[in-house]
Formats: sequence, C-alpha cells, structure tokens
Amino acid sequence: MNIPNTLTVSRLAAIPLLMALLLLRFPGHDQAAAALFIVFSLTDTLDGQLARRRGTVSDLGKFLDPLADKLFVLAVLIVLVQEGLVAAWVVVVIFSRELIITILRSVGASQGRVIAAAPLGKTKTVTQMAAVTLLILQRPYPVLVPIAGIAVAVAVVFTLWSGLDYLWRFRYLIRPFDTSKVRVSPSGGAPEASAPQDLAHLLTGSGLTVSVAESMTGGMIGTMITDQPGSSLYFVGGVIAYSNDVKREELGVAAELLDSVGAISPEVAEAMARGVRSRLGTSLAVAVTGIAGPATDGTTKPVGLTYIAVASEGHVVSREFRFEGDRTVIRHRASTAALRMLIAEARSVARAGVKTA
Repeated sequence: MNIPNTLTVSRLAAIPLLMALLLLRFPGHDQAAAALFIVFSLTDTLDGQLARRRGTVSDLGKFLDPLADKLFVLAVLIVLVQEGLVAAWVVVVIFSRELIITILRSVGASQGRVIAAAPLGKTKTVTQMAAVTLLILQRPYPVLVPIAGIAVAVAVVFTLWSGLDYLWRFRYLIRPFDTSKVRVSPSGGAPEASAPQDLAHLLTGSGLTVSVAESMTGGMIGTMITDQPGSSLYFVGGVIAYSNDVKREELGVAAELLDSVGAISPEVAEAMARGVRSRLGTSLAVAVTGIAGPATDGTTKPVGLTYIAVASEGHVVSREFRFEGDRTVIRHRASTAALRMLIAEARSVARAGVKTA
C-alpha cells in the first residue's frame, strides 16, 4: 500500500464522517461538510500525480481510484436527496452511468485487462465534485441555489458524455463474437488452426528457420511460437529490442535511420527484420515496432500504429497497421498479424524452393 493508494483509501474512510456532518444539526455543520468534501476531493488529483511522479502506478491504484471517486460522490448525493437538496433523477443518472462502467471494468478484469480512468472521466469527476460542493453550501447560503442548479446540469452532461466515451473506446470488450470471421476448413469440418499452429504445420519438416525482433510486443510473438510443441525444430530465437540502443547494437539498425524517421516506421521495421535474420542466421525473420499505449513518450503518432516487416533471402516487405483496443489487445493483435505475415512469406519461400528444385 503506497502513498497514492493510501490517499485513495482515505476518500473511502471519509464517507461515514461526511454523511454524519450532513445529517446532524449544529452550527456550521454544512460548512464543515463542504470543507471536508473539498479536502478529500483534492486527494483525487494528488494521488494520481504522486503515482506518476514516483513511478508507483499500479493495477490496484487504477482500479481503486475510480471506485473511490464513485462511492465518495454517490454517498453524499444520496444523503442530499434525503435532505431534499437535489432531485432523485440526478442520482439515478449518475448511478446508472457508474454501474455500467463498473460492469465494463469487471468484463475487462475477467479478460486480464485493467481499464484506467480516462481524461474525460476525470473531468466528469471534477464537475460532479463541484456540483456536490455547491449543493451542500446552498442550504446555509440560498444565493447559491441557481448556481448549484447550473453546476448539476453541467455535471449530468459530462456524466453522460464520459459514459458514452468509455463505451465507445472499450466497445471491443462487449462486442459480440463475430462468427463470420471464423475460418472454416474447405471440407466444412472443424475451424482452421490458429496462427501459431498454422506456422508450426507449415515449417515443421520444411527445413526453414525463423527468428523474431520485437519492440512493442515485448516477446509475445516468440511466446506464441514456442507454445507449439516441436517449435525448436524451426524457431531459433529472438531479440526484444525495446530501446533504440538495443535496436542499434543488437540488430544493426543505423542511428541515422532512427534519427531521421523514428523507431515507429516501416524503414526501421525492415531494418530490424534484416538485422535479426542476419545475426541469428535464419531463413525467415519478422520484426514489429509500434505504439501499444497508453503513453506515447511524447510522439505525435497515434496509439495502435504498428509496422511489421518480414525478411527472407533477398526479400523484405513491411506493412502498416492501426490496431484498436487497450495495451494488451493491441500487442496481441500485432503479434497475430506478424505471424500471419510470416506464414505468407514462408509459403512464398516454399513455393520458390519447389520451383527451383
């Protein structure tokens, strides 16, 4: 439990005290409640800044932070409804949005993915907290009633907008399985094998060997290949060239090339494929470079942009892809696409070998 997560938990711990201040009657109780609400609302900004600054961002924090925000705001709103300070439908709208996003997060968690708070979601939280503060203070200061009404309207708009934004950006989590994309064998029997199995069937006994150079996929392609029994017959190894230094030193990518076109480019992908094929002495090689997100290290190139290159004797080809999804999905899709390109190149090499035999 680091400091940012402790601050997040403090918002949860403050809920009972805040509710008591709103329900009890003594001089200044509303002002005290508003002050307490503001103080603990500020921890929402502080915990994220500390986590990023200290490099302590964790899956627990990504999950706990938005959950604490929801409970903190909803608990106060429920009391305000009971006190007649806000319409019940406002709470229904906010609660419904939070419930839907919580379900979406649960679906993501079941697939091993953590959905972190989005910028628009943070804006939604700020507008809600501002509205709640004004709603609390309108009781001792009636002049704030119209301002509180406007703040509530703004908060509702951002609540709905951010909810739709989450659903759109993470729609792949709830998209129904598309059976039209299942490849059926020509005989009408069982579906065809996956990309790693296709590659295994193609290369086993062919005499061809394979190596990989991975940047954004971080070893995922090599893992998918070696998950297949007998992969040692054709898979030689790979280089995880996550940094430009490794691309230069281990794969022979020219520093001038990296400086001129950047690491996320077709030219660098092709150089990586040529470099790993030459260094490991294989028949075929595949290389991947791209941006899996969410951080892009200052680049203006979009998350999901990926370049994949395959190399064989005297031939190298690259393709550009724009993958959607979170970091895990993008890396998996890039790895699968790389294997598909490798399969196509292996088939081409095999046909050329038959013709020249």
